[in-house]
Amino acid sequence: MKIGSFVYKGQELYGVFSDKTVTPAKASLIARHPTLRDLLHTNSLEMLKSPSNLLSPIPCTKIKFRPPIPNPNKVICVGMNYPKPYPVDGVAQPNPKNIILFGKEHEAFVGHGEALEMPYGEPANSFDYEGEIAVVIGRSARNVSVAQAMEYVLGYAPFNDGSVREWQKHSIYAGKNFANSSAWGPWITTADALPDFEELLLNVVLNGKTVQSARGGEMIFSVAEQISYASSLFTLHPGDVIATGSPDGTGGSRTPKLYLKSNDILAIAIDGIGTLSNTVL
Repeated sequence: MKIGSFVYKGQELYGVFSDKTVTPAKASLIARHPTLRDLLHTNSLEMLKSPSNLLSPIPCTKIKFRPPIPNPNKVICVGMNYPKPYPVDGVAQPNPKNIILFGKEHEAFVGHGEALEMPYGEPANSFDYEGEIAVVIGRSARNVSVAQAMEYVLGYAPFNDGSVREWQKHSIYAGKNFANSSAWGPWITTADALPDFEELLLNVVLNGKTVQSARGGEMIFSVAEQISYASSLFTLHPGDVIATGSPDGTGGSRTPKLYLKSNDILAIAIDGIGTLSNTVL
């Protein structure tokens, strides 16, 4: 099942997607669970499988995509989780011994089809893309084991961890949280509809050229290890997002650099899930 959030005729809605349409939840369901996160918090996702809770399909061309969960409690990002030379030019970095985490704010995100905002002034000179696989948590997780961790996964989505590289040098938080610099979507594909995470293929295409490509199994720390580690720090809530790290090929890892420019078109695809596409303005 593909689920997500959108705006239609000025209303914030959620529903079930196909590749070309979305079937919205009825007003009666939204009255009880105003957002998709609210629906997940009450363990009510099964309600979206009943036709009695859904309206007629709407073409996706008629809606504005939102991040699938516009108001997650947390967006947690994993750093340096694939073998790659970045951030030291031409020098391969050793694999980290521990999982590296940082957070992103809601204001950093736009949905599928929306424009990424080029940072103002000097930060625009090192505005980078990072294609990733996002994991969405389906039920509360605290101190879960690696062996149990995948039981807490709702599904997956394409994710762009937009980054201003020069700002990361003095503040990871600043470099990762420029307004409207990142995106995820277009929807969440539930894990029961997909092969094992290790088989998921991520491809990132910039202006028609493939710049990143990797499978989930190439990660240094598995999704189960990431969930277990994060849940040892705090409670993961339904709708929380873990961005699992970006493979080699980002603009900052290249010689010469390949940073984003106005009018660039960035597409992040995961086989079996969907494609997140954004233009830079």
